[in-house]
Amino acid sequence: LLGGTIGCAQRVLAGAGVALNIAGGTHHAFAGRPEGFCLLNDQAVAANWLLAHEPARVRQMLIIDLDVHQGNGTAAIFRHEPRVFTFSMHGARNFPGRKELSDLDLPLPDGTGDDEYLGLLADTLPRLLDEQVRPDFVFYLSGVDVLATDKLGYLALSRAGCRRRDELVLSALHQRGLPTVVCMGGGYSERIADIVEAHANTYRVAADLW
Repeated sequence: LLGGTIGCAQRVLAGAGVALNIAGGTHHAFAGRPEGFCLLNDQAVAANWLLAHEPARVRQMLIIDLDVHQGNGTAAIFRHEPRVFTFSMHGARNFPGRKELSDLDLPLPDGTGDDEYLGLLADTLPRLLDEQVRPDFVFYLSGVDVLATDKLGYLALSRAGCRRRDELVLSALHQRGLPTVVCMGGGYSERIADIVEAHANTYRVAADLW
């Protein structure tokens, strides 16, 4: 898990452009404890690895967390680290009950569907990339528990909407030439095929762009 996400970061810095870890996205784990199905926080470990080993090449990171649950562990870990900006767009009523403070939180009401979700993301992401953060390295957590079919999420995206979300994010990062690591995050739909197909779409979008 940790080696996979660190390895993705290394491959991206070596010129791959994008790398994806199907096992990553354990964003509920804190520095000193596990939480919410997450033992260790792979994106946080990888980001800290980059800060320690690649300070000349990676000066400002952005973590885009679009899992249906807030990335509370990630937010807490980087609360006082200005070189890592945490952005979480999640269901307001979803786990965790007590949210941490990300650099930017966008809590969404139950039943938020494709149009509202994608419109808000399209308004927010360019400002982060071009004005507020201006990162030189990005981690993207592409959880598919935003689907209307998900048992643990309260949002209502279609599978096509989830794919458009990935297209919106990944095309924005690709257009700006930003090194990108993608981790899969959560997905708890009743039909395994819904989860697999939504995750596979993330890979398809990345492959089409890069």
